[in-house]
Parts: sequence; structure tokens; C-alpha cells
Amino acid sequence: MVGAAESLRADILSRARTVVVKVGSAVLTCGAGLDARAIGRLVDQLSMLHDRGLKVVLVSSGAVAAGRTRIRQSVAGAESIDFSELPSRQAASAIGQSRLMHEYDQEFGRFGKTVAQILLTREDLKSRKRFLNARNTMRRLLDWGVIPVINENDTVAVAELEFGDNDTLASLIVDLVGAELFVNLTSAGGVFDKNPDKHPDACCLPVIEDVESLDIEGMCDGKTSVGSGGMYSKLRAARRAAQLGVATLIVSGREGIPLDRVFRGEALGTLVLPLARTVSHRKFWLAYHDTPAGSVQVDVGAAKALREKGKSLLPAGVRAVEGRFARGALVRIEDEAGATVGVGLSNYSAAEMRRIMGRKSAELAEVLGQAPFAEAIHRDNLLLDAAL
Repeated sequence: MVGAAESLRADILSRARTVVVKVGSAVLTCGAGLDARAIGRLVDQLSMLHDRGLKVVLVSSGAVAAGRTRIRQSVAGAESIDFSELPSRQAASAIGQSRLMHEYDQEFGRFGKTVAQILLTREDLKSRKRFLNARNTMRRLLDWGVIPVINENDTVAVAELEFGDNDTLASLIVDLVGAELFVNLTSAGGVFDKNPDKHPDACCLPVIEDVESLDIEGMCDGKTSVGSGGMYSKLRAARRAAQLGVATLIVSGREGIPLDRVFRGEALGTLVLPLARTVSHRKFWLAYHDTPAGSVQVDVGAAKALREKGKSLLPAGVRAVEGRFARGALVRIEDEAGATVGVGLSNYSAAEMRRIMGRKSAELAEVLGQAPFAEAIHRDNLLLDAAL
């Protein structure tokens, strides 16, 4: 079994042509701000991959942490600043992002490599036109041999349009650039069967074959102190990548030179395998580049029809509607127990949905005056088992 796992890992690594590497704040920073040695080690390894012919995309945290440290060194009364407030966090990012990119530019320059800064918000990827523009730009940079360094544009992002963490952003970049491998460098050694900070007997999982079957919430009950995401967000990002047919390697970024060791065949961290049943890029974009504006609860029969038969959601199966949303909005679909069935684009507004829920499709025109759709949510606009 061990030999089979090693062979599978080697095959996945050998087939990768474009790799997205995400590195967290806890790996890049220390008490004094950015850790120049950590950044140098990271760049050494990324340059090695680039020299091997891989197209490398870096999603890097660290701007807020770097800016926060600089503010505390130079701004009077900085000890009283609450960096959990959005304006303070955005200001810290504005200061820290330039320092972060300066470090990357200097370090990659040692190897004669060019980097490009790309700052994104959810609004940039929510718009299909802007999404495609970003994809075209990214592809051109990669064709030129440039290494894109991506971060959330914290300075202009509003709370409701934030990605939430760079794990989420990185999973969307995997789709954007069409990567074959996603590497998430973190402060942990991999994915453990339970929280190692609370359970000394916790074991690192070398391979996760079916990430959708994991009880992620039960395994992950904490966030790291420096970054905004914990292992929960990393597994959620891995699950999204798996839905695209892309493997994820979650490994410690503090293990000296983990990327070099991994690509030399060492079995570090946790490999999350792609799912056998993948989703289309269109459905992936529909489901994950926006946040649900509301939710609909469906009965047992409708939930079964969606999950087991891949049917559309009919108004007859809707039991309750939460929130206010317009036609075409992304909504969460929940079963009677409150578990997420999936997400989809609603053919009707929340007000209309409340009027037609529980009704047969033949009755819709009588209730609404017109009924352009027989389905509440068509299966072509629906993603089951969404990793929200």
C-alpha cells in the first residue's frame, strides 16, 4: 500500500505542468515582521521548480502582518490600534504589500527571474468578463516565463466581497490558470486526524482519497494565530481543487526546503487526491465566485432527487426560503436537517419563490401571472456538494 501511495504521488508530481503554490503568513513572518530567510528559502525552491520547466504561480499572504509590524515600529500610539477592524487591516496591507513585493523582487532577481504583482478582489472574479481578462493576463505572463505573485487587494475589498482567506483565493486561482497541482505551504506538517495541539496522539494523514467524505469541522477546530485561515479553510480549498480534478499537497512551509524534498520523492505532508467525479469549469465558476444571497430548504424527496438522480429543483420540493435575492442570484440549497445539498442560480426571486414553493410547475403561471421557468433551479446551474 505504501509503495502504491508513493507511486501515485510521483505520478501526480510528474504530470504537473502548472503549479499554484500558496504560502501563509505564519510561514513568511516572525515577531519582527517579514522573515527574510524564510522568503529566501521559498524563492530558492520556486526557482528550482521554474528551472525544471514548470509554470509557477505564487499566492502569498503576509502583507497585513508585515504592515502591522511596520506600523507598530513607526506610528505613534500604534499599541492601541485594533487590527481586527477592516480600515486598519486595509491600511496595514497597503503598507505591507509593497514591502512584501520588494522582498520577492529582490530574491527572485538572484536567479534572473521576473515577478508580476496581481491583486484581486472577489468582484474581479465574479464578473465573467473580468475573470476572462485576468485569465488572459495570467496566461500571457506564464507564457513569458514570469512568476505571478497574487494576493487579495485588501485595500479596496469590502467585507462582503472579501475572499475571506488566501486559501479560498488560491483555490480559485487553480481554476483560473488551469493548474494541475495545488501546493499549500502552512505552519502544520500536514492534515491530522484530530487537532495535534490538543491531542498528542494525533496522526498525520499521508493521503486523503475522498476529501468529500471527511468530517472537516470535527477534525479542524481552530485557526492559526497569524493568518486568517486554519486547517478548515485549507481542506475546503483542497476539496474545491479536487472537484476540478486537481490534487493538493498540504505540507509544512517550515520544513527547511519542503518543495525540493517533495519533488525529489520524499513523502512529506498530506496529498489530497482529485475526486473521481469532477465538475465543469463553468459550474465551478458559478458556485464559487460569488457568495450565496440566500437559501432554500427542500424536502426529503427533492433532496434525494438532487443528490441521487441529478435532477433540477422544482418549486414543489421547496419548503422554506431565507433571505432576499433577485432572479439569477446564487442561493444555497439545504435539506430538512440544515445540511448543504449544493448551490445554484435561482430562476425566481425570493419573493416569487415564497409564493410558488410547494406548488406544481403547472400552477406557477396562475400564481405569478407568468412562469418563464418550470424549475426553481435548473440542474445546469446547480453544483452539488459545494465546498462553502
